[in-house]
Amino acid sequence: MAAFIASQREARGVPCAVSCRAPGVSLSWFYKWKPGVLPPSARRRECLDSEVAARFAARKGKDGEPRILAALRADGWRVSRKAVAASMARQGLLARPGRRGRRGTTRRGKGRWRAPDLVKRKFAASGVSQKWYGDGTGIPTGEGKLYLDSVLDMGSRRILGHALGGHHDAALSVAALQMAAAVRGGDTAGVIFHSDYAEVDVKPENLRMAC
Repeated sequence: MAAFIASQREARGVPCAVSCRAPGVSLSWFYKWKPGVLPPSARRRECLDSEVAARFAARKGKDGEPRILAALRADGWRVSRKAVAASMARQGLLARPGRRGRRGTTRRGKGRWRAPDLVKRKFAASGVSQKWYGDGTGIPTGEGKLYLDSVLDMGSRRILGHALGGHHDAALSVAALQMAAAVRGGDTAGVIFHSDYAEVDVKPENLRMAC
C-alpha cells in the first residue's frame, strides 16, 4: 500500500495526502513507512494474525480467544486478550460452539442382559420391602470427586443402604444393595429393585446383577 502511494507521487505527481485518502490510511502511517519495510506495529500485527490463524486451523476451529491466548502466552508471546480478539475479528475467525448438555451415566442394556421393566411407571408402594429404588450422585471434594450410591424403600421412604467410594462402578452399587438387604435381615423375597443401572428381583442370587 505504501509503495503504491509513493509511486503515485513519483510517477503522476499526486500528493501523498490525496493518495492516502482513497484507501483510507493516515498520512502519519505513510511517513513511518520505509521502502519494503512495514512499521513495527504493523509487522507485529501481521505476525500475530498469522500465529492466531495457525492455531485456529490446527484445532479445526474449536478454540476461541481464551484458549488461543493461553497457547500464545505459553509460547512466549506478550499479548493481551483484546489484541487476540481483534486479530480473530479481522480475520473472521469464530470458534464453533461446543456441545452442551449433561452427560448421563445411564446405559441401556443390550441383548440378554437387558433388564425387564418390572415397575412399569407405577412407582408407589403400598408396603415396605416391595419396591426399592437406587440412586447415585457425585460429590465434589477438595481431594477429588466421590460417589454416593443409596437404596430407598419406597414403602417407608427410608434409606436402607448406602455406599461411598471413589468410583461409580458395580462394586459401589452392589455394596449399597447388600447393606439394604442386611438391614431387612436378608429377607428380600418379592422385592423389586429399580435404579439407573438395573431393575431386578432382589433375591440373594441376584444381588450382583444390580449393577
